[in-house]
Amino acid sequence: MLKETNPFIVTGKIAPEYFCDRKSESARLIKSLTNGNNMVIISPRRMGKTGLIQFCYEKPEIKDHYYTFFMDILHTSSLKEFTYVFGKKIYETLAPRSKKMASLFVQTLKSLHGKFGFDPLTNLPTFNFGLGDIDRPEYTLEEIFSYLAAADKPCIVAVDEFQQIAKYPERNIEALLRTHIQKMENCHFVFAGSERHMMQSMFLSAARPFYHSADIMELNAIAPELYIPFIIDHFKTNQRFISEDSVQRVYNLFEGHTYYIQKTFNGVFANTLQGEECTIDTIKATIDTMIESNATLFREILSNVPEKQKELLYAIAREGLVEQITSAQFIKRNNLTSASSIQSATKKLLEKDLITELNKTYSITDKLFGMWINGIYSTRYEL
Repeated sequence: MLKETNPFIVTGKIAPEYFCDRKSESARLIKSLTNGNNMVIISPRRMGKTGLIQFCYEKPEIKDHYYTFFMDILHTSSLKEFTYVFGKKIYETLAPRSKKMASLFVQTLKSLHGKFGFDPLTNLPTFNFGLGDIDRPEYTLEEIFSYLAAADKPCIVAVDEFQQIAKYPERNIEALLRTHIQKMENCHFVFAGSERHMMQSMFLSAARPFYHSADIMELNAIAPELYIPFIIDHFKTNQRFISEDSVQRVYNLFEGHTYYIQKTFNGVFANTLQGEECTIDTIKATIDTMIESNATLFREILSNVPEKQKELLYAIAREGLVEQITSAQFIKRNNLTSASSIQSATKKLLEKDLITELNKTYSITDKLFGMWINGIYSTRYEL
């Protein structure tokens, strides 16, 4: 008997039949890259940037003609770390496909020449050196770009959480990367980021090196008229049933946030037997489990937030969306101190990506985090 596949994928590559919509976004991304452009994708974290990029990588227009790379640099904190992650991803993607490219990697990266090991079975070099082996990252980075330039097929490199480079201690990282990237003729880039204000500043400010260097695409929530039938149909295909109203409630609760909707219905699907109809109680139990499983992480986040910022964070969580964040009414309703202290706290919370600003309206970036905060004060979410 074949194992049943849960159609609501939350990790790894998503097969086309489990990928909801994004037709216009994927068409635009593919068209931009195959016509020699770079692309910026801006969206809240876990809205589906990674899934969209990897989905496009599997399309014949790209898969059959390009080497593709994807790296997440959220965890990096310096140029050395960026260079290490970049080199490792490039080598581990290309080396298994081509002995020629594996050998070329060793020949090109002269700054690391003595660090390579060799696999005795394949006689191919192995990427087994550590972060500390990179003594001069700017030179190693230049060699990596030279290696890409010499690749025997055009390349596409996607860098997720690209705004992280603006937080590195080294100066002029943006200018350094821009200098290399603008010289690349056979390599195009996708710069994806979740911190909207930083990404917009990097690519829309005339004073920054990446100004107008790429097409910009905002990745918003999948429209409910597309997402809701998608969910209902997958339940029906697998001999399970769920009402449109139940799906709509979850969509509204998470404001269309892709990851949490997928995560909810992944759990709901697993807890609904074939032939049964999903109940609201099953949905609530699944969401409660999600909140509880993230509680330790959320407590850790709060422990690093100063009191004044925490007060504002709680106020935004209570109200959901805040338009006039320094207004007297907002201050009075939430027992805050002053407009100036709110401005200072807002700036810090934006930098930490704990809140998001869109069209001068503020909200908690992570919807589940906001629900957990409200739960501390016995304000339970409502479906």
